Amino acid sequence: MPSPAESIFWIALCAVLAPLLAALLLRGKVSEVVLLLVLGVLIGPNVLDVAVTGEGVEMLRELGLGMLFLLAGYEIEIDELVGTGGRRALATWVACLAVALGLVGLIGLTGALHAEIAVAIALTSTALGTLLPILKDSGLLTTTFGRTLMNHGAYGELGPVVAMAVLLGTRGLLESVLVLVGFFLLAVVVHRFSARVSREGSALLGVVQRGGETSGQPQVRLVVLLLVSLGVAAAAFDLDVVLGAFAAGFVLRGLLPAGHQSLEHKLEGLAFGLLIPVFFITSGMAIDPQAVLDEPVALVVFVALILLVRGGLVLVSTRRMTRDDGPVFDGRESAAMALFAATGLPIIVAVTSVAVRAGEMTQTNASVLVAGGAVTVLVCPLLAQRLLTGRAHPVQVNPGADAGH
Repeated sequence: MPSPAESIFWIALCAVLAPLLAALLLRGKVSEVVLLLVLGVLIGPNVLDVAVTGEGVEMLRELGLGMLFLLAGYEIEIDELVGTGGRRALATWVACLAVALGLVGLIGLTGALHAEIAVAIALTSTALGTLLPILKDSGLLTTTFGRTLMNHGAYGELGPVVAMAVLLGTRGLLESVLVLVGFFLLAVVVHRFSARVSREGSALLGVVQRGGETSGQPQVRLVVLLLVSLGVAAAAFDLDVVLGAFAAGFVLRGLLPAGHQSLEHKLEGLAFGLLIPVFFITSGMAIDPQAVLDEPVALVVFVALILLVRGGLVLVSTRRMTRDDGPVFDGRESAAMALFAATGLPIIVAVTSVAVRAGEMTQTNASVLVAGGAVTVLVCPLLAQRLLTGRAHPVQVNPGADAGH
């Protein structure tokens, strides 16, 4: 069995190779996330067997997962979530979950599917953390299109996380809701405490700000402490670490409502330079390619269901958005929105991991679902960008831009 040091070496090598291959050989046509997964499969125990996920690697993986969702939570504007566009996105996600539960339940009646709830939750996810770099690089993030997609993406990550806590736990429904409320109140207390000690003019804030450009880096260390603290709190409540990471992102955004460019650059360096690649590579190491090859029909059906459930309902929701002079988005833009929204992977990895640990899903089925998520990351953003190529960006955000009805 490979030693921890050998495993970390191969993981680090894959982390370096992925962006180089994406840029030099594949000309950016394949997402780096997909390459990280593929390289993880190659070095993992099911192919070359040169790396394993021991205790030390598993801790880095958990930190990578946490940082991915912290950054996703940080990018979400609370005002957007509770506004007209956010409420529409929430209603769309709830409809997605209802349709997914119905379809998966019907398939489950045939005996061809188990862990129906976990599969249904996976069908409703949107990989907001994966889409953010695409939106930033293409200049779409500040447009009406980008903000609308951010709303769908926010609920496409937050909704499944909450659904995992309520529907996949060992507690009853009422007890699960009470535990969630308790965790939410704890997150509010953490936010209030953090806001108090970092209030403008305080000596502590001055020390933190002055240390931002020194080797001490107290700002980054405080963010890591926030992430770990809420992650530990989530575990104490018997909730998934993803919920704690999301809450940490929301708390950080509440403390920095206008953003903090220097801190963001440092966090992205830590996250995308080390922790997040480890998460995706180790996720690939858990995929059994033979299991995927043995179940090609299941793979195709899962991807088709994602496009139908998540993509289809987002398409309907987007086409119904109107303003005084007509629809907010035309057909191609709505189709692109649907494809972006159907891009799912991190939540699928998280859901399958929880289901496997609970004994409700086999590793074989988990491999097929994660492979299906990788297919959406590979195909959907590429098709969506092609639909938007050669046309002006959708109109810029303004106060009434998404006030459609």
